[in-house]
Amino acid sequence: MKAITFLLHTQQPLLATSLQGDPNSDVSYSYIPGSMIRGMLIGRYFQHHGLRSTDDILDGSKFPDVKRLFFNSSTRYLNAYLYTNNSNKEKKRTLPIPLSWFRRKVDDISKLEEITVFDFSYEQPEEDISPKSLDANFCIVDDKKVKLCKEKRRINIHNKRDRKRGRGIEGSGAVFRYETLDAGQTFQAVILFDEADDVEKIKPLLEPNELWLGGSQSAGYGHIKVDRIEESEVWHELGIELADPEERCDREILRITLLSDLILQDEWGQYVVIPLTDSGSNEISQAINPLTELLEKLLDVKLEPQSSYTTGLIVGGFNRKWGLPLPQVPALAAGSVFVFNHNGQLNPDRILHLENQGIGERRVDGFGRVAVNWLEDYPRFTASLLDSETDWTEPQLEPNSEDSQIAKQMAKRLLEQKLERLLLEKVNSTQLNPNKMTNSQLSRLMIVARQAIAEENQNPVLELLNNLPKNANTQFENTKVNGKALKKQIGEWLDNPSNWLDLRNLDVRVASESVPPEQVDRLKLEYTLRLIMAVAKQATKESKNE
Repeated sequence: MKAITFLLHTQQPLLATSLQGDPNSDVSYSYIPGSMIRGMLIGRYFQHHGLRSTDDILDGSKFPDVKRLFFNSSTRYLNAYLYTNNSNKEKKRTLPIPLSWFRRKVDDISKLEEITVFDFSYEQPEEDISPKSLDANFCIVDDKKVKLCKEKRRINIHNKRDRKRGRGIEGSGAVFRYETLDAGQTFQAVILFDEADDVEKIKPLLEPNELWLGGSQSAGYGHIKVDRIEESEVWHELGIELADPEERCDREILRITLLSDLILQDEWGQYVVIPLTDSGSNEISQAINPLTELLEKLLDVKLEPQSSYTTGLIVGGFNRKWGLPLPQVPALAAGSVFVFNHNGQLNPDRILHLENQGIGERRVDGFGRVAVNWLEDYPRFTASLLDSETDWTEPQLEPNSEDSQIAKQMAKRLLEQKLERLLLEKVNSTQLNPNKMTNSQLSRLMIVARQAIAEENQNPVLELLNNLPKNANTQFENTKVNGKALKKQIGEWLDNPSNWLDLRNLDVRVASESVPPEQVDRLKLEYTLRLIMAVAKQATKESKNE
């Protein structure tokens, strides 16, 4: 099996629209779909051979190569995933993170050099780790080290404009946004060939090396540069160092990891996405049946489903020849993991054939890529973020323009959402212990804090604390929060809200626009006062329960 690999460098933001987000936004995939690459090459094939859109290119007698090159799984156009290029050892195509990987809830990889990752498809840890999914989409494995990485995105705000007037008018002035793959990133695409001679028929189509992919190309999106076009006699998606099938055959458990989305149909032609959720259950779900039967046929072993870690999504596409979207169908998401027992000996040749060909529908577009017993030596491991040397800049909007004002409003709303989460986390972890406050004093504190919010000034609370009667002052001094007197703690929160707010959460940008510093200061004061009110209200409820 021969392969062509090449790099795609995004010169502009790329909009590879997926079926997610709200109706007023288009959200891009985290990768460049194989179907998009295939569509581009079909267009270039037409140009190179002087074909017209009205030609019946599926007529095998006139065009014997077209079906094999573009319309059946003899040639497969894999998704272009992030390509890591920050060191010689780590120059490789990334792969989706398995959905069976979890981390401790308290571990934040953005704040730690490395974290411990648990693969639940092997075993679940005995200790309570409060598992959370990883905050990344892709990974590489190099010298038994796992590196996590995530694509960079850009959000641009647009106004729908009337074509004649050149501006938004009533009924045609909606505001919408694009969440795109940002410029300055590198992805590696792969084309696999069953017929070795087909390499020379596709390779010339990658010249010239500048092309446009995705949507809104006339609006400054989709410019791509191609380089590092290489042929490979032997290529494997897991990397040559992990591709030895004989070593992966010697396992009692069969683990199937999806390296791309999988479209699967049952015997009645119905699309299935419901996973096996109850490990060891005698009732096998509808989704696991067709997958089990298909794998049994391809691997020639008897399989018994054990567990799965998966999620579903809706996939579609767009046919430029028709000018219409493709049917939307449910699929199993990339990274899904299925665990089986088997009662036979796995065949290395069958494993390689399964991984080379893939399974399910639309394999020509890169769907149905699988890995067999991948990362078998990693039931628990440490992972770190991959350092990136990519240079990229935020889009610049015209100061004080309508787009700039909208971007600032969106940034403010995103910041408020983050502050709401921080406030909830802080209140849940903050208690008065011991609580010597009376409910009347707590109510008074809440009233004064509410007044301070209305006045956008902390003075009402400070005046309350500085003019307390002796009895009330004793209550504030004897009531402790995190080992400090309540009076002292409130003063510290008001003097420096950053004591409880993570400053990194306050840096929110939309299309290069951020929340003005004076608004950030007002929000910091508002949420600090709301924290004081919430702690007091929580103490009041606890006092009533007692």
